[in-house]
Amino acid sequence: MGVEKNIVTDTISGLFDAQPDGPKYRALSAALRQGIAGKQLGSGAQLPPVRDLAWRLGMTPGTVARAYSILTDEGLLVAEVGRGTFVAGQVETKPPLYITRPRAEEADSPELVNLFTSRLPDLGQVALINQGFQRLSQRPDRALLEYPTAASFAPAREAVVGWLSSIPLGTLHHEDIVLSHGAQSAISLVMQAVLRGRRPVVLVEELAYPGFRRAAELMRAEIVSVPMDEHGIVPSALAELARKHDAQLLCTSPELHNPTVIKTPPKRRREIAEVARRSGFDILEDDCTFLGDDHTETYRALLPGKSWFVSSISKTLTPALRIGFAIAPQEKRLMLRRVAENGFFGLAKPLADLTQDLLGRDETREIVRSVRRRNAVYVRSTVNALGGFDLSWHEDSPFVWLRLPAGWRSAAFCLAAEQQGVQVRPAEDFAPRTGFAPHAIRIGMNAQVAMAEFEAALARLRQLLDNPPEQILA
Repeated sequence: MGVEKNIVTDTISGLFDAQPDGPKYRALSAALRQGIAGKQLGSGAQLPPVRDLAWRLGMTPGTVARAYSILTDEGLLVAEVGRGTFVAGQVETKPPLYITRPRAEEADSPELVNLFTSRLPDLGQVALINQGFQRLSQRPDRALLEYPTAASFAPAREAVVGWLSSIPLGTLHHEDIVLSHGAQSAISLVMQAVLRGRRPVVLVEELAYPGFRRAAELMRAEIVSVPMDEHGIVPSALAELARKHDAQLLCTSPELHNPTVIKTPPKRRREIAEVARRSGFDILEDDCTFLGDDHTETYRALLPGKSWFVSSISKTLTPALRIGFAIAPQEKRLMLRRVAENGFFGLAKPLADLTQDLLGRDETREIVRSVRRRNAVYVRSTVNALGGFDLSWHEDSPFVWLRLPAGWRSAAFCLAAEQQGVQVRPAEDFAPRTGFAPHAIRIGMNAQVAMAEFEAALARLRQLLDNPPEQILA
């Protein structure tokens, strides 16, 4: 049976690779159609599990689930909960292990409600950005004919200092800051500044923002997962793993952990900072997901000289501009700047000027406050709909974390949710490739969706949660 599955997986992979560029779910859908039409995928053939095929093709399980769902709706595939997904036709007539539930009436619309990630509403920032570009267009033409210099970025960096003034970062000077193309770029810059040797070791939380692992892989680093509890990273486990692997860097999100919404309390942060001080590794703190003003003391304040801070405006203002900030320990700021200058010479000067313009305006801060308030409304709606389940949430979080009830696995739930017209993100996306993933999902606050549509999507999720697959006992 394993050989047959490998053959099917290899066939799908070959067909997928032959597709033209475009959205991955469309390419996979086209590959499956081609395989079915050409008989490479015969009637009754069982397709690989969503997670296995996602790993093979280098995409998320949600993308594979969406392609399966499209072809299921077209009648080319048959999804049997508890057994798998098959090419339609003479499927073996074994009794299913589970009873499938009927689709909710709300799912009749072909439109997919994307709760896979958070999305910002337009509360005035689009007009503000366009006005900013107009103001920049009035600047002397000569500004567009010169290479940018470190000194020319100083006003933008000063604006970032003001923008982050509510965060306890310790002593902060604008020269400690490098502007980056979003937070992911900032993470890569920090890793380039910190990591040394052929195979450096990077520590990450056992469930972590996938960008940490991607950046570490680009640095050819070994990635080691650190156990967590309800307060975040477990200090004793951190100390043991740091010693065992001679780790150089810990990547963490203590203010609002992505995806579990854990907020690491001050006492635990001090314990983790002490482990880092004794063990000698640096800390990279990612603060991109917390939307609030009330920050706990950062590692940069707790452990000066060994802690780096990364943030952006993607979750509070706009992700389109790709404006991020990497903040170095003061004694290492020249190292960080050198990495940026050697890598891409620095941010485009017009974009740096726009950063200065936007972050220095009172109306920008008011828009961000409005975004926070709107996000909180969507969070409260989610809690009202799903609060009876094992849900972790925070009004200043752009997502919630839901541990699924007995009877559901995250991949199966995500596939069922897509069939109901709702896209959510499985725990597998945040777990190490060879590690354990809990039966949980992350639900993003998509404030671009009207509240009625958002609540209808939550109702469909609630129906699935209330009716998990029931095993038929022999």
